[in-house]
Formats: sequence, C-alpha cells, structure tokens
Amino acid sequence: MADVFDEMTGADGSIRPPYGELSRWLSEIPPEVLDHRRREAELIFQRIGITFAVYGETDSQERLIPFDVVPRILAAAEWGFVCRGLEQRVKAINAYIGDVYGRREILKAGVIPEDLVFQNPVFRPEMNGQKVPHDIYVHIAGIDIIRVDASTFYVLEDNARTPSGVSYMLENREIMLRLFPELFSRHRVAPVENYPNELLATLKSVAPATASSDPTVVLLTPGIYNSAYYEHSFLADKLGVELVEGRDLFVKDETVYMRTTQGPQRVDVIYRRVDDDFLDPLAFRPDSALGAPGVMSAYQAGNVTLANAVGTGIADDKAVYSYMPAIVKFYLGEEPLLNNVPTWRCREEDHLAYVLDRLEELVVKEVHGSGGYGMLIGPRADKAQIEAFRTKLKSSPKNFIAQPTLALSTVPTCVEEGIAPRHVDLRPFVLVGRDCVRIVPGGLTRVALKKGSLVVNSSQGGGTKDTWVLDT
Repeated sequence: MADVFDEMTGADGSIRPPYGELSRWLSEIPPEVLDHRRREAELIFQRIGITFAVYGETDSQERLIPFDVVPRILAAAEWGFVCRGLEQRVKAINAYIGDVYGRREILKAGVIPEDLVFQNPVFRPEMNGQKVPHDIYVHIAGIDIIRVDASTFYVLEDNARTPSGVSYMLENREIMLRLFPELFSRHRVAPVENYPNELLATLKSVAPATASSDPTVVLLTPGIYNSAYYEHSFLADKLGVELVEGRDLFVKDETVYMRTTQGPQRVDVIYRRVDDDFLDPLAFRPDSALGAPGVMSAYQAGNVTLANAVGTGIADDKAVYSYMPAIVKFYLGEEPLLNNVPTWRCREEDHLAYVLDRLEELVVKEVHGSGGYGMLIGPRADKAQIEAFRTKLKSSPKNFIAQPTLALSTVPTCVEEGIAPRHVDLRPFVLVGRDCVRIVPGGLTRVALKKGSLVVNSSQGGGTKDTWVLDT
C-alpha cells in the first residue's frame, strides 16, 4: 500500500530520528544471530508457559503468542501527546458512566440516543444511583490506538471492562533486556517494570472509606480454564496479592471475606477478571459458579471496591465509541486530542445507505464484536462475503458500524524473509486512582505478522512487540 506510514523509514528513504540507532544496529547484526535470538525468545516463552486459549476450537487450544524481537520505538514527544489524549479520554469515560447511572444529563441533552443505553445488553440497572468509591468506575483501561502518519493517532477501541495483555508488555521487556542488552545500551528507554507497583498503588487508593489504612487487595480469576489465566496468576504474583476464585470468598454482614489458613480476612478491593454476568449468582446469572454470592450487596453497601466497576461495558461497545468525541466535549468542554476513526452508525438510515453502497471499500464491525471476529474487510472480501454482510446489515443494522479501511502504520519486523514492515496497533494501559492518573510508558504493541494483513489479534495470527518510549 503506497500510502502506508512507515514509522522507521521516510518516503524519501531517510531514517526517522527515533529509529536511527536501531537502523544502525540492524545493519550490523548478522541475520543468523537475529534469527537465533528470535528462536531463543520463543523457547523462553514456551518454558515459562505464556499461552492463551482460543475458545471454540478443538485443536491447539493453548497457543503461544508469537513475539517479534525488533522493538517498536516512540519518541518522548510523541508519547507525551498520546498520554495527554489518553488521560482526557479516560476522564470523559468515567464521567459518562457516572452520568448514565446517575442524572443522565447526556441523555436529556440528546447527545446519546436513550435506546443505545437502555437497550444495550451490558447496561446494568443494578448500578442506577449506585455510589462507587471516589466516583471512579474505570480504574484500569486499555485504549487501542493506531497511527496513520507522523502526527495522527486514532483511538480504535476503548476497553473499559477487564482489559488484558499487560503481562505480555512486561514479559516482552524482560526478554528483550535478557537477549539484547547491547541494543538497550544504545538507547535511553523508559522503564515499564514499575507497572505492578503503580497498579497496586492505584487499587489501594480506591479502597472504600471503611477499609483499614493498609487495604487488602485480591485478584479474582474465573480459574485455570480462562484464556487469560496466565496473566491473572502473573499479575497476582507481581502485585504480591492473593489470586482467588469465587469459592475463596464469602460475604457476611455485607462485607467480603477471604478464606485463609489463619481464618477469615476482610477484603477491601477486588481486582476482578470475571465478567459482570458471572460475578454474583445472587445478582446476575444464578448458574454461575465463578463469582461470590452476595458480593454485589457488599459493593452496594460501600464496603468493597470492584475494579473495574460493574456496568462499565456501557462505555466500550463500538456504537458508543462513535459518540466519544461528543462525550469528551460534553463533559470536559474540550476537543478530543485523540480522535476516533471516522465511523458510520448503521442504525442511522443515511449512514446505512452510505455503507451499503460502499461495502467493498469499508470495514464493517459488529457493535459487540471482539478479537477481529464478526467483521468484514471490504477490500479483502469476495462477492459472496460482501453479499452475506449486506443481508446482515439490512436485517439488523443496529448491530453494526462501519469505518474506512485505514492503513495502520508499519514498523520493522523480523519475519522469515528477513526484516520487513508489518502493520501494528498499540494498547497503552491507563490506571485511574483517587489522586492521579498513571500511564506506564509504552504498552502492548500488537503486530500483524502476515504480509499485508491489518488484523493484529493474536487469535488471528498476530503477535506482540516490546514498545520503547525514549526518555530523550
């Protein structure tokens, strides 16, 4: 694609400043040495067991996420701009969620259609009027970003429920430090290894008023069969907190306790990696064995903090995403620093007509889809696929949005034929505590390893990279 922005190499063949040292290093290191270290990285990942599961597939249930050994590099000024945009966006998201479950000023003003909220399957009426500790709903956000030129970053998706991937960010850095110390010595790279400390400080800061001066934090996992279980156990270990399942908790007098060998211990903050539906069988799905009965009653009584709060999904589906610029303006009175990808809402008649006329040019996504599934990439689809999506759109237009086929930026990547450009996105992790917003420099870069592919999801052939933010 001729109009693709290459983050390392300019259109005239010059090397962009952040990549100067990396370019020199790549020209010096023998290809066989780079390939040897790539295979060594793969063995390390296999040894420590970093895998993910793909639900619904009978073969190769547990997979290794491919890791690319060539880092992606961002200049300090570029990262500073991204950080300002992330903080602004997450601030607006928290204001929106609080309003939707509170005074609903944005609905009264007609900025957001009411049915988009009240008919949304992730809207939680249990949260209506619910006061949450310190008025923070999203404590941990993963905001997916793409880059299209030297100065333009777009938000591709807001993950406000239980964003994953931070363990890969941390492990990627550790492996790069181990395998390429000489490359690090040629750069001043901002550290990411303090993320667990930042996360723990954030979680403790949002403990309820009834908590002790040293709040007890636990990480609630659905268990070993969850696709992200490795990350749950990894984070609990790094945070120095207990990894618990629903059966390890119980509620008495609207207070959550953890079963320990020394007897019950009060729990003040639950970093939950269990979806709303399965969190409490007394409040949501009665058949769930993953949550703790009564935890919602303790939450509603103000005796425990859930991170993230129940009902945050109302802010991160793809239909609400299309209103985010208006949400930022409504609550903050500011123009968004990080813009959305231009989006057509198929629920609107004129938008639907536009999309149906240009299906072969657009990317069409399910409002509640994820993982790169349930989408049409028009330029890569055949006539049968396009017509099948046309039928879906006509029968249930509210379930879809459409976007132009943007050319994600490329970065140098180690592939079988050598070093070649591959498309990437970036998931920075934003932590929102009582006193401040914390953003660890970098995030998880996901890379589409297949030539020409724009789909970076690990479940569809994507891999990950270490992301370097230069201190200077």
